[in-house]
Amino acid sequence: MSELTGVAPRRADPLGFVRGQLRESYIQLLASQVLTGVVALAANILMVRSMTPTHRGEVALLLQVVYLATQVLLLGTERSFVANYHNVAPGPAVRAYGKLLLIPILAGLAGAVVFTVASPHHRNPGPQIVALLVVYTIVEASALASRSVAIAVGRVRDFMICRVLESVLLLGMLIGLYVTHTSHPETWFLAYVFAGAIPTVAYLVIWLRLPPDPDAAPARRELNRQVRREGLSLFPAAISNMAMLRIDRLVIPALASTAALGLYTSVATMTELLAWPVRAYADSRLGRWRAAHNDGALQARPIVLAAAVYSLVVVPFAAGGLYLLIVPVFGHEYAPAKEVVLPLVVAAGLYAVSRVSLGLLIAKGHSSLVSVAEITGFAVSFAVYLLLIPRVGILGAAYGSLAGYGSCLVFALITTYFVRERA
Repeated sequence: MSELTGVAPRRADPLGFVRGQLRESYIQLLASQVLTGVVALAANILMVRSMTPTHRGEVALLLQVVYLATQVLLLGTERSFVANYHNVAPGPAVRAYGKLLLIPILAGLAGAVVFTVASPHHRNPGPQIVALLVVYTIVEASALASRSVAIAVGRVRDFMICRVLESVLLLGMLIGLYVTHTSHPETWFLAYVFAGAIPTVAYLVIWLRLPPDPDAAPARRELNRQVRREGLSLFPAAISNMAMLRIDRLVIPALASTAALGLYTSVATMTELLAWPVRAYADSRLGRWRAAHNDGALQARPIVLAAAVYSLVVVPFAAGGLYLLIVPVFGHEYAPAKEVVLPLVVAAGLYAVSRVSLGLLIAKGHSSLVSVAEITGFAVSFAVYLLLIPRVGILGAAYGSLAGYGSCLVFALITTYFVRERA
């Protein structure tokens, strides 16, 4: 059903309809995310088969640091860029996002140097690890920026191919590490750096060299100021959202152990995939939703209801399947991870619906309320982590995620219903 008019389009040509759907940006985003998820699942299996839970937890810890630092470099511009740079040519869009990232990257490099020089020895992982973290953070920020650029300029197919190349490279290198019985966490982490950097840089260069499109919307200078201003309103939301997703991986080693983190991550890595289809849809529709809202044609309730139905259908099957597969796939050493399957799967379903609700708020111009919702969810989850992880271990982390995502969703739904819409 059309989200703008509420009228179902006629489908006289079923094959044509299927081809049209395959060209839809959200389908291509979903395909890239599914592929990434499959590779992440394979990587998870290879790592748990090659490393102890402690070493697996160390790799997870490095990755979580990068994911959080990436949001600091982006400063909330991912979704604001898509909402403002609609139908702009690829080259100007890449250059515009490059200008947005320049100062944060320089500040991050300076901060890394200061940390390496001034931090106490027992808290300093060493210049090599810091350098790897910095490089991968820049690579990840560029990859997420390229995703926003691809959505804004209508080149999602290019982005999908880029992710295919990244996945093939990563899987090939991880299989090589598995076959050679490599168990050093730094070496596995380095594979992520190379796999992400090569295709991302290649496609950014390709986009910059494309001939100018006379039909594209102009990339006006004031758009970057609007993106930055709206991005700063969304920055607390981006940090809080990433913290909700990742802070459990940082808290578990401090309050439990890296072995517990290895058990927890083996399940959480897979449950996160449940929300990806809905998040891809919401991200791809931001520009269209804003245009529809400005025209007074945006219907929010059917969109949120469809996301809720998806979660209700997927959650029971995912929980049962994952519970049954943990020991056969990961081994008996990971059997204790079964206890976190149900709360994490339910949490992923709540998170999926919240992505749609918050996307609609952004389309309506209420970025500050999105930040309040994400901060609320993070505060609730973090409080539950501190309260329950010392008592019940990884189960406390799972309940914290469930409480945080649920709080964020409730706030988003209430706000979406009661807030006065504005163009």
